[in-house]
Amino acid sequence: MSRPLNSFVIADAKACIGCRVCEVACAVAHAEKTVKTVGDFDAPLLPRLYLVKTPEVTVPVQCHHCEDAPCAKCCPAGAIGRQNNKVIINEKTCIGCKSCMIACPFGAIELIVSPRTLENPELPSVVASKCDLCNNRSTGPACVQACPRQALTHVNLEQARRQRRIKAASTAGELIGWEE
Repeated sequence: MSRPLNSFVIADAKACIGCRVCEVACAVAHAEKTVKTVGDFDAPLLPRLYLVKTPEVTVPVQCHHCEDAPCAKCCPAGAIGRQNNKVIINEKTCIGCKSCMIACPFGAIELIVSPRTLENPELPSVVASKCDLCNNRSTGPACVQACPRQALTHVNLEQARRQRRIKAASTAGELIGWEE
């Protein structure tokens, strides 16, 4: 039996208005303390997706959770792996070498200041960070829920495949003249 395919978030550049609500929602979802209002958010804004604005397109860039993740393959510390159909960085074992940033074909990995550095200055001062599909939330990616234009979609390929097959079977049945 094959393993399930990774899920990911896809952005519709035609629907994105560049409001950056996805970035704020992401940063709040990964904040160490509960944030209920803007006044409660006193940490640096560290989203795990990054809005790109050009004259031609405005769209968030984030991890595609590749099946054969080049970032995981090149990580010398083994800090990147697959977990619950997601590609996850273990910031506790990341050594900040930047290999994953170079290997990522989507430019979705950034470096952040390691929270561990405050506790132990001997540890790396930066670690890799990327979208983890809000691994700590049971309700799914915060960016998808927050987008005012529904420009982001959380794609679960197993569910999408099943729905596509059901639709194809239904369409075939209608063409043949089968009644439901």
